[in-house]
Amino acid sequence: MSRSLTSTRSFMRSLSQARPHQQVCQQLVFSTRPASSSRSVSTTPMSTQKPSLLTPTTHSARSPLPINRPGQYQQRRYKAKTVEEARSRYRTGPFSWKAGVLFVLTGAGLVWYFEAEKKRMQRKRIADATKGVGKPKVGGDFNLVDQEGRPFSSADLKGRHSLVYFGFTHCPDICPEELDKMARMFDIVEAEKPGAVTPIFITCDPGRDDPKVLKSYLAEFHPKFIGLTGTYDDIKEVCKAYRVYFSTPKDVKPGQDYLVDHSIYFYLMDPEGDFVEALGRQHSPEQAAKVILDHLKDWKS
Repeated sequence: MSRSLTSTRSFMRSLSQARPHQQVCQQLVFSTRPASSSRSVSTTPMSTQKPSLLTPTTHSARSPLPINRPGQYQQRRYKAKTVEEARSRYRTGPFSWKAGVLFVLTGAGLVWYFEAEKKRMQRKRIADATKGVGKPKVGGDFNLVDQEGRPFSSADLKGRHSLVYFGFTHCPDICPEELDKMARMFDIVEAEKPGAVTPIFITCDPGRDDPKVLKSYLAEFHPKFIGLTGTYDDIKEVCKAYRVYFSTPKDVKPGQDYLVDHSIYFYLMDPEGDFVEALGRQHSPEQAAKVILDHLKDWKS
């Protein structure tokens, strides 16, 4: 009987000692929870406050407590105000009509730039291919006489582009047509680039085309045309330098009638006296003027 009383007393004693420990643990657990921002702060000193047991709040598995960890930010999602706004945003996605217009304009600008650069490089290759090593393949030094009877040499063409054409004043049809074309393309170039090109007409028939005849003949086409003539040997040398074919007989009697076969090209020369490009009958005045203007823009660019 004494043994049972002793065990009962020891059990009651251990039970009475365990209750304060459980209360202390509950106070410790609930005191570590952060206070809500809406909860008012008590002004009562901590020594006078009575400890009270807090009933823990139960949370379901579907709504866990939010955990704010240091260094983490909550992602904000876009919330449409109306259903139409939400549908519009879903339909357009991240792009807008402004972005589409900017994309199209940028693409068109790049295409235009690369096409222009491609044409410029082609013109540059043509101009570089016509230049020889040490001596130009087309063109060279010459000393002739202009329609005023004054000496005119290749050095007078330096510093500006020149457009050179070979013909003769007694030509029945080809030369007048080509000189009209030359006058037209020169006016187009002159309107955009005044004084950039010197128009030159070199006769292939020095026996009949003296300075006086040249002056009267060229005045019918353009007042700025410069006509050049010389001796037969001088004309032969300059035609050879420009790779121009002509069939003028050397010893011509006064009053003798004959025709002259010659090449039909306009030779564009740069300010240094080098050959740039030959313009043939396949070019219209507008097309030839555009080619000349393009080469003027490319010069030393």
